[in-house]
Amino acid sequence: GEPKLIEKRLRQLANEVEVLEAQWGAELGQACIIGSVAAQHIYGLLFRVLWPLCAGRPLLRKALPFPEDIQLASREQADFCLVASPALLKRMGDNLDWPALSRVRRVFSSGGPLPAEAAQQLQQRLDQAPTEIYGSSETGGIAWRQGGSLWQPFVGVELSQDEQGALRIASPCLPPGHVEQTADAARIQADGRFELLGRLDRIVKLEEKRISLPMLESALSEHPFVSEARLSVIEDNRAFLAALVALSDAGLHALRNQGRRALTQALRKHLAQYCETLALPRRWRLVRQMPCNAQGKLPQAQLEALLRTPRSLTPERLGERQEDDQWHLELGVPVDLAHFSGHFPQTPVLPGVVQIDWAISLARQLIKNLPPRFQGMEVLKFQQLARPGDRLQLTLRFDAQRSKLHFSYRNGDAPCSSGRILLGAPA
Repeated sequence: GEPKLIEKRLRQLANEVEVLEAQWGAELGQACIIGSVAAQHIYGLLFRVLWPLCAGRPLLRKALPFPEDIQLASREQADFCLVASPALLKRMGDNLDWPALSRVRRVFSSGGPLPAEAAQQLQQRLDQAPTEIYGSSETGGIAWRQGGSLWQPFVGVELSQDEQGALRIASPCLPPGHVEQTADAARIQADGRFELLGRLDRIVKLEEKRISLPMLESALSEHPFVSEARLSVIEDNRAFLAALVALSDAGLHALRNQGRRALTQALRKHLAQYCETLALPRRWRLVRQMPCNAQGKLPQAQLEALLRTPRSLTPERLGERQEDDQWHLELGVPVDLAHFSGHFPQTPVLPGVVQIDWAISLARQLIKNLPPRFQGMEVLKFQQLARPGDRLQLTLRFDAQRSKLHFSYRNGDAPCSSGRILLGAPA
């Protein structure tokens, strides 16, 4: 939504720092604080800056947004603690030195929900589950959890609920006597822990029917094909629901071996157990990972823009470098690429003509003075299929003397396609 001014007193921040130090200070000791979140975010400000400063604990001044940077920084510290976002923790891949990273005293995550799949992988690799922090800019930290679905309130936090079941918060991190009303529905247990049930302010009406978007998102996320899901209403002649779905490993396998239609039909059938037909999404956008901003969130405006945008026709450019007269590009094949439709319905394959088009288009962006006219192709070879979610390495070289653009695609060590494209001056 729109930015809003939130007034914070120094005493509120000091109280929160004292709560954090009482909860975890003895465990952290002199561990250096390494973080990926910006200090402009209240979570980053508290955990990366104010808490270590007040506790006399070392910290790295710069935020490190990439897992490889965190790996390098951690090697220089005897002990360290990681303050991260779900966006980063989901990208911690197999190429890291996990035994070295397992020295971490504690991994904190906040700014949005951490998918259960990512939390389980981190548990296996680090021998500890991430510690998730639930709170807001208005309230400060409310509760924490380390595995499981139940949240443990911080010391001094008092919980109650309004008539709709939304949490009300009284806390030393709020102004004295103030009770903050949230829009988060919850189920409070007898021991004081609680389960979050979704946002009550994300209730929409379609054809006079009230529909809970968090409930549908939660139901979708229970399907083995889905790691995360976000829904929104799209107005196009008439209102309907659209879904942005981040596929799990099982979901990617189903897409590659059954096709897009079979996958979305399976998701619709699953969701039909929880809602009426009119609440089933009519538009689907598939991604491998949910796109997030620097705070680990997907703003509503960005979500709606993604759902309104036609399916991609171009590759994801993951990296590029030039060596002498050659360009080397790392490309991601989008899982929801429009070119997969009809090629083929049950086994999506990247068409050869698209690979040629991508090579020409990218060469025109990178290589100066490329002749504009396509005149033919030579020694064209297609050796291995390119599929949704593949990472391809594209090499481009232009032979100006012969006016030929050489291209080759590889998928790891395996060659996919190669050839020479003849270019010339305008007719």
